[in-house]
Amino acid sequence: MALDLAILSGAGALPPDLARAYPDALCITFTGINHSLPGRTEDHSFERLGKLFAVLKERGIRRVVMAGSMYRPALNPENFDAFMRQISPQLVAALQLGDDGLLRFVIDLFESHGFTVCGAHELLPELTAKAGILSQVVPQSKHHEDIEKGRALLGVLSDADIGQSTVFENGLCLGIETLQGTDALLRFVGQTPSYLRRGQGGVLIKTPKSGQDLRVDMPTIGPDTIREVQAAGLAGLAIDAGRVLLLEPEQTRALVAQFGLFLIAQEI
Repeated sequence: MALDLAILSGAGALPPDLARAYPDALCITFTGINHSLPGRTEDHSFERLGKLFAVLKERGIRRVVMAGSMYRPALNPENFDAFMRQISPQLVAALQLGDDGLLRFVIDLFESHGFTVCGAHELLPELTAKAGILSQVVPQSKHHEDIEKGRALLGVLSDADIGQSTVFENGLCLGIETLQGTDALLRFVGQTPSYLRRGQGGVLIKTPKSGQDLRVDMPTIGPDTIREVQAAGLAGLAIDAGRVLLLEPEQTRALVAQFGLFLIAQEI
């Protein structure tokens, strides 16, 4: 039973997975955000969070999980309820911060009203990978060198709140994830002229940024990621054990095998 749990849903496969695992949870969607939740949901507006908090308390909700992708909403102050008007100075300041700062503000907001913010990985631990090679194909020594270089670069960029992913190939950085996301990075890599690449066989390295709160912003890979990795001419992926979610894990691993890729989860 999860009568005290609310799923705050964005887009993607994760919210439906949570809804199936916790059928008694209250499913909340937001105006303007696409979702694929099955069954009954309640739609709310980012401009009227006071109403959302009131509904959660009326329903006896004590735990919330934020799942799925969301973009920064375009807010119209004329539509703010009294609660939003009250917190608008802090909200404006938070919107000037990077993603990590804004998410910390959102977490603090929910916790200050008595809610416990749970991570999807805490509710669905089977979606995180244990350390090891998760594929039949094994990375070669050159791939391990690329992984090491990629992790070093992401460590440097982490404090600047830039990206969770990079692609290295034969010692060269072919791209860094920015605001557009991992799939856009992989499409960019796939369009890189061959004369700029030292052959095929690069690696996508994906890891959380330092200080990133995994309860609300955990890196993910899924079937679409694997398809983009293959289309970009890469050899495989390296992720963090226990710190990256595998969406639709059976299909994800099946595609890794189908395309002859490697997938390695490393203890960090």
